[in-house]
Amino acid sequence: MVIRMKTTLVLADRVVERLKQEAARSNQTMSELVEAALRRWLDDRPAIKNLPKLPVFRGGGYLVDVSDREALYTVMEKDA
Repeated sequence: MVIRMKTTLVLADRVVERLKQEAARSNQTMSELVEAALRRWLDDRPAIKNLPKLPVFRGGGYLVDVSDREALYTVMEKDA
């Protein structure tokens, strides 16, 4: 079962004009052309290789319990 979704694209006027011309020339709908172009672009993209792991930084423990308002104020006043 093929599910189709209707969507809106914002395209430059010149692109739409060229798309209309190509649709008329090839006896296809604009939607068919856009879908084919998107499929081709998505299929031709190189596969994502294993990315390196992101570094992990150990920043130490918590300086204050954020649920303790007075403790927060005390720590914030030290930095001021």
